[in-house]
Amino acid sequence: MRAGRSIGGACSRRGAVLLGGLAPFCMAAQAQPVESPQEVVLSELSVTGTGESTTGPVVGYRASRSATATRTDTALRDVPQSVQVVPREVLVDRQDVRLNDALTNVSNVQPGGTLQGRSDTFLIRGFRTQTYAIDGVLLNQANNFLSTQRDLADVERIEVLKGPASVLYGRGDPGGLINIVTRRPTLAPSGELTAQGGSFGFARLQGTVSGALPGTEGFAGRVSFAAQDDPTFRNYGDRSNSRTFVAPAFSWTPSPDTRVEFLAEITRQDSQYDEGLIARNGRVPLDNIGRYYGTGNSRYWGESNFITLRAEHDLSPDVTLRQIVNVQSGAFDVFAARATALNAAGTLVTRRGSIVNSTFASVDTQSEMVAKFDLFGLRNTFLAGFEYTNGYRRPISQQTVSTTTTSFFDPVPRIAFGAFTFLNDLKQKNDLYGVYLQDQIDLGYGLQLLLGTRVDFGSQFYFSRTAASRTIPPEQELFGFSPRVGLIYRPIDPLTFYASYTTSFKPQTDNVFGATNPPPETGVQYEGGARYDLIPSLLTVSVAAFSIARQNVSVSDPNNTGFSLITGEQRSEGVEVDLAGEILPGWKIIGGLGVLDAKIAKDTTFAVGNRLVGVPEFSGSFWSTYQVQEGALRGLGFGFGATYVGSRFGDLNNSYRVGAYTRLDAAVFYDFDRYRFAVNARNLTDARYIEQPFNQFNNLPGAPFSILATLTARM
Repeated sequence: MRAGRSIGGACSRRGAVLLGGLAPFCMAAQAQPVESPQEVVLSELSVTGTGESTTGPVVGYRASRSATATRTDTALRDVPQSVQVVPREVLVDRQDVRLNDALTNVSNVQPGGTLQGRSDTFLIRGFRTQTYAIDGVLLNQANNFLSTQRDLADVERIEVLKGPASVLYGRGDPGGLINIVTRRPTLAPSGELTAQGGSFGFARLQGTVSGALPGTEGFAGRVSFAAQDDPTFRNYGDRSNSRTFVAPAFSWTPSPDTRVEFLAEITRQDSQYDEGLIARNGRVPLDNIGRYYGTGNSRYWGESNFITLRAEHDLSPDVTLRQIVNVQSGAFDVFAARATALNAAGTLVTRRGSIVNSTFASVDTQSEMVAKFDLFGLRNTFLAGFEYTNGYRRPISQQTVSTTTTSFFDPVPRIAFGAFTFLNDLKQKNDLYGVYLQDQIDLGYGLQLLLGTRVDFGSQFYFSRTAASRTIPPEQELFGFSPRVGLIYRPIDPLTFYASYTTSFKPQTDNVFGATNPPPETGVQYEGGARYDLIPSLLTVSVAAFSIARQNVSVSDPNNTGFSLITGEQRSEGVEVDLAGEILPGWKIIGGLGVLDAKIAKDTTFAVGNRLVGVPEFSGSFWSTYQVQEGALRGLGFGFGATYVGSRFGDLNNSYRVGAYTRLDAAVFYDFDRYRFAVNARNLTDARYIEQPFNQFNNLPGAPFSILATLTARM
């Protein structure tokens, strides 16, 4: 195994100092508070009554501001695109320890598979994405997935921008962008320690401590950490899944107009390589959800390192400069037995051995300017930015020539491994530059216009070598143009209508069979929607309708070769509704409903009209809690939630389907003094279902009824 190392830098959202040696191309303007709502001309410049910031905690379940969609401090009602926020309070009440679980609260977002227990993938508006951003910085663009599963110990809020986001983030998937906002250091001392234990031997310890550091005025630090062991309900024998995570963070405010932030995250993961259940005769049998077709020594080890330095400086009350530097690195090793075929009778499973080693690293720098000014009598919030990214990835894969078979119904966790032979070697390196401009313009009469454009250019070296083909191709020149237009109309204060047009651009990162320089993927979305405050500043409902087209899509080879293929066009159209906030004092709710028609629109490999993998036609979820506000029972709380996911196809051939399911969850918790005790129960009815279909041999079942007990002590 090769351990990757990373160093990096980033700037704070509230000020910017250009770092030495970096091009001072871009600048940024800070949002300013105003005296009264009547004076607000762009809501991006207004301050909510709660004083919420785009990086700080959210009070309750309803967020009012975000920087994910605009890179400026903007009220969510003034974003012409669907943005949903899952605050930390939701994660705590639900005791979510997986990113997939946290995203259950967002409409038209489904778990897309764990890549055999290695990482997280998601389906957003019907399209798979295997990456996300941390504090506005995307993961390594040369990697097709992060080498570890995301820990939530240092997460302040999770924001989902629906639809393409390439105008601000460059490469990306058309379904949407997940942005994880981390917990910032505080000058006031604070801390907490949480111990958890639950069904199937689950154990976890996590904590955080924050406060001012001695010796320098305005200097604060925070350290968040977590360690967990999870044997799970799957029949691995005596093997388990473990993960450790530590995230130091520092902030420094040398003067009122200058802020600097530093964040580091280090994750180590050692887990069972688990492909889940196998489809047979058009369905996935659920008679034994613990059935495991791998071997006891099928293991996955991964590490990921993420470091960001962010600095901002206010040149004036109306102009702010921002500089971000980020460095990432990581590695993973796989040694596994993988299912590759099922005999005609459906009784025997063919397996092969697989060894994969991979390393990756990247550097990302962003220079921005935000300025606010009046032009022709109209109020403008203008963003200009320059981004440079350089990343590489190199995995080496081998497989055995022949292996032993095992029973479909009673698999044996043993295999006769032969001599491993060379399969393929993929080397990829991206060198990309991006220039982006955005203007938020208040047109008056309740109208706001958002205009944005981005140009990405650079090169990609893509070398997929097999035993039969070892020709080294030339570098491929890359170019992407990503426009964005959005219009907002607010006829009355609590109601907002919007419409937008956005595009996406993404260089290929999968190992495409027979391709030297595969064409980049592109996408376009049309969206219209509305937001309405059912209870001002407390409860908001949002509605959106959209249509997305995606071209040059990379998909897994249906012949199970281990490679990918470039297909034609996929299309997703749908409607979604999201609700978040407080109904009555102490009574909070978050949830959403989604309807999707996601299918193949053009192709020569798969049948046109086939539905996309893992996408239900209808899905919905809600989570609600009530906590007693006064009296002898003050601090006692209860929670209840339900998740419904419709039936889904497991491959693009639509050769098998997994059934719909409904999962019921509940919680009881009690806050007293500086402590919280909670018991969370998941899957109350012990329903059996497939949570994440991926292909015929990769179908992850949902966990049966389980209990999680949590004790938290706070400073």
